Amino acid sequence: MRHKTLRIGLIGLIGLIGLMGKAEAQNAFNMPFSQFGIGSSEQPFNLPMATRMGGVVYTQAGNNYVNPFNPASYGAIERESFVFDMGVNVQLSTLRDRSDKMFDSDGNLGYLLVAMPVTRWWKLAGGLMPYSTMDYESVSLRPHATYDTVKTIYDGTGGVNQVFLGSAFNILQGKGKGPSLQVGFNVSYLTGKVERAISYHFQGNDTTYYMDSRRYKQTLLRNLTFDLGLQLRQPLGERLTLGLGVVYKPYLDMDVKDKALIYTYHLSDESLVDTIFPARGADSDFESRLEQPQTVGVGLSLEMDKRWRLAADATWSAWQGMKYTECQEPSIFGNSALRYGTFGNYAVALERMGNMDASNYWGRISWSIGGHLAHGAMRLALGGEELRLDEWGIGAGLTMPMRKGRSLLTLSAGYTSLGSTDVLQRNTLTFGIAVSSCERWFFKRKYN
Repeated sequence: MRHKTLRIGLIGLIGLIGLMGKAEAQNAFNMPFSQFGIGSSEQPFNLPMATRMGGVVYTQAGNNYVNPFNPASYGAIERESFVFDMGVNVQLSTLRDRSDKMFDSDGNLGYLLVAMPVTRWWKLAGGLMPYSTMDYESVSLRPHATYDTVKTIYDGTGGVNQVFLGSAFNILQGKGKGPSLQVGFNVSYLTGKVERAISYHFQGNDTTYYMDSRRYKQTLLRNLTFDLGLQLRQPLGERLTLGLGVVYKPYLDMDVKDKALIYTYHLSDESLVDTIFPARGADSDFESRLEQPQTVGVGLSLEMDKRWRLAADATWSAWQGMKYTECQEPSIFGNSALRYGTFGNYAVALERMGNMDASNYWGRISWSIGGHLAHGAMRLALGGEELRLDEWGIGAGLTMPMRKGRSLLTLSAGYTSLGSTDVLQRNTLTFGIAVSSCERWFFKRKYN
């Protein structure tokens, strides 16, 4: 009976991931920085589990929630459990420079995650998360020698989803005062598309010699990536426990498919008049490059009396996010202002851990607070010099047990600031709600 139920659970898990893989990437609000590469990534702050800890994720693990940022954490899922994790986010954002300010807001489904045991030592997890989002629109007015002005409109939409399947293996069980050790891996499928365009409108009384034109490019992603993880817990005497988390992503060189079109049109109806690219008889499709940087993440935590936990993470990579290179000469949109350089992220958090067996409900609630600082979150070449844009943020939250079981409700709030008013500063306030349902699916009762 147990093996039959296990097969049903595995089929359900694979089916859920298959359905989630068909979901479209969700659009957000106006995000000027998302025009570069394949869009802006909110990971790991799109998960309330990470937001409430200020971005600390490498040593986190529990039997009633899923932590996809270190696949070794799935080893904490108990034998008879099935965990379903779902979260939603609401974002309030302000864009500002030296003279102007703009406010925008958005809310969407943050993620869907599941985890389950296969054997006592092998645990399985999977799910869907937004990987990146592209959503921007801006207008530039410039004087022209013949006409009054040239109105240039920049716009882009779309995004990329990450569908993953991961496994964790319990190497050491941590019996008595011995250490516990888990290792794991994720295989991720990045799927989605981003579309960007530049439109030129010549504004004046005489448009005899110039026609409005538009440049359009669509980038389609269908790529596999993977990452490795390790978690170690070692008791230090009767009261303290030391935790270690390590994550590694290798360098990957991948191809993506691009499709481009450059044409002139009438302003009144934007109907195509003449095609500039591709040339007659040529193909509008071509391949470009996408590079995942080698990334190393290390986390340390110290628990005292299973009530307090101090944790810190550090992440290093050759650059932040995916490096996109258009392989078309001449370039459809010209040279990008984005530059790639060394990235480092540092986070620290303090957590008061709830006791799930406490008779008082307030004693079962966990609360936490943390912050992070990212050096080189983005680099832009503007005005003949390279500007490094850093990011900092803070987060806090509560994790409350639901009913008398092991299911959890997490409430989080975070604040991040990217860039500076010398170029553009984005300040974002994020509120998150997550429900982690932990049910005993594989337990056969002795009595009905």
